[in-house]
Amino acid sequence: MLASLRRWPLLALLLVPGVAPAGDFVPPEVQFSLQHLRSEEKARAAQALGPLEELPRYQVQLELDPLKRRVTGHLRVELRVRNRPMEGVYLRVTPNAFDPRVTLSEVKANGQPAKPRHLEDNSLYHVPLATPVAPGGSVVVELDLEAQVPRASPSANSLLGALGASGGEGDYGAFSAADDFMSLVGVVPLVPPQDASGEPWTGPSGVGDLALYDPSNVLANVIVPAGWKVHVTGVPMGEVPQRDGRVRFSFAAGAVRDFPVFASRGYQSLTTTVKGVTVESHFATRDAAVGKRVLQYATDSLTEMERRLGPLPFKYFRVVEAPLSGGAGGMEFPGLVTVGTSLYRGVADPNSALEGMPGMEQMQQLLQAMGGDTAPLAQLGKTLERTLEFTVAHEVAHQYFAGLVGSDPIHSPVVDESLAQYTALLYMEWKYGRELAEQMRQEALVSAYHMLRLSGGKDAPADRPTFDFQDSLQYGAIVYGKAPLLHHASRKLIGDEAFFKGLRSYVDTYRFKWTCTDCLTRELAKASPPHAKELERLRVRWWKETHGDEDLGKPNMGALLGAGADGKALDPETQKLMEELLPGLLGE
Repeated sequence: MLASLRRWPLLALLLVPGVAPAGDFVPPEVQFSLQHLRSEEKARAAQALGPLEELPRYQVQLELDPLKRRVTGHLRVELRVRNRPMEGVYLRVTPNAFDPRVTLSEVKANGQPAKPRHLEDNSLYHVPLATPVAPGGSVVVELDLEAQVPRASPSANSLLGALGASGGEGDYGAFSAADDFMSLVGVVPLVPPQDASGEPWTGPSGVGDLALYDPSNVLANVIVPAGWKVHVTGVPMGEVPQRDGRVRFSFAAGAVRDFPVFASRGYQSLTTTVKGVTVESHFATRDAAVGKRVLQYATDSLTEMERRLGPLPFKYFRVVEAPLSGGAGGMEFPGLVTVGTSLYRGVADPNSALEGMPGMEQMQQLLQAMGGDTAPLAQLGKTLERTLEFTVAHEVAHQYFAGLVGSDPIHSPVVDESLAQYTALLYMEWKYGRELAEQMRQEALVSAYHMLRLSGGKDAPADRPTFDFQDSLQYGAIVYGKAPLLHHASRKLIGDEAFFKGLRSYVDTYRFKWTCTDCLTRELAKASPPHAKELERLRVRWWKETHGDEDLGKPNMGALLGAGADGKALDPETQKLMEELLPGLLGE
């Protein structure tokens, strides 16, 4: 154990004023964490979760060595035993789902040495207890950890990432290190939710998101070399220089469903506020102009969504530029999201971003045949700017789905992803009007499905686990493209007033809780009882059956690209050229 970790409780007693009397005692470290919640949200959280001091508590100490791409640290987790006797504690370390990247040692459970068992799910460990603990008791697990972080993919900054090209299975660069950035998603072992029989939820499959957890309280110290900054969710508790020249960053987070860690060098930051929420944009210096716009997009999205969906619980919301790979435009976490460097760079200079991209010679031929500028993708900048704003809005929407309204990202990814995608579309409508929203519906949703079909992929049911999808391309087209259009169809069926009433009721009913695959449909049915059966029929059609070609139209390249610069449909030769180019654009 690192000595500084043991000073947390004493430090809290010294610094937190007004400690409650013994009869209503709230541990000082919990008081720290609850500073993360907006005042009015503490009562709502307690109503949904019970006493907030009984949430799982994590105390994290990490030391980062970016040059060696190495992380060392210590974790202490305290759990209240609730429904059944506890014989052991499950811990999930998502980087190990793909390679043995994180090792655990010096493990103790309730003060006794314990040997964690690595289960068949490579990211999951089981720490046995010497003696079972009855409901009402508590369990404390402590351990040391060491991690070797793989190098970030060279393609992380390429335009292919910004365009959402499909990559191989993996974590989309969530656990990787570049020269000036470390992404350490999943390095902190966390306790996974369990089903009714006590079995832990399934871990990441290499397609889609990685994990989601029960709301928990976290205190964290992260030590980095001078010149580096730390980005996590929570309230910043200070930056303290160390005797060796490094700097310790401290944070406290309350009722969060995950706790990723990021570190950067040479980043700039901009900050504003939205109704008491501090919104931060963190970005590489060369991307300052785009980083400023990202801040505006984040504040606009948060303003519009809070107006319709209710308040978010946290005092801080951060957007961090990150070198994502595998076609990921962004990743969501409670109180913090990342947006891919590829989008920042592509927006800033689309032409230079295309250098080295497969098929560029053919692309220039295509543009010339269409009568447009022969410079590579002259209109791409505008498209990417819309994509950037849509991506930011999508990640802000994830603060509601599944950051606030929790859902299983592995077994039921369609629940939160489809709503985040459709809410981003609604944001574009709220801000710019229905005409642009309809354009984005075609560009971001319908075209994703058509691209799948044109590349030879097949339609598939949307409501199924991530590991049942053929690959990331099919997953993206079905879950991000086709599935969100259920909400569009439901809205058309019952009208705006009932739809938005039901959507708001859904957020209010399940905030801080876990939802289900048909919970939104039920809330919409309450808002429009005469349409209850038809709403369920739509859910089955769009999510469980395969009517994509019928509902979205059979794809063709002319429809996908619209028309040439003169407004005329693509001629057969140009269409054939684009169809030949498509596999290269998709990275196949």
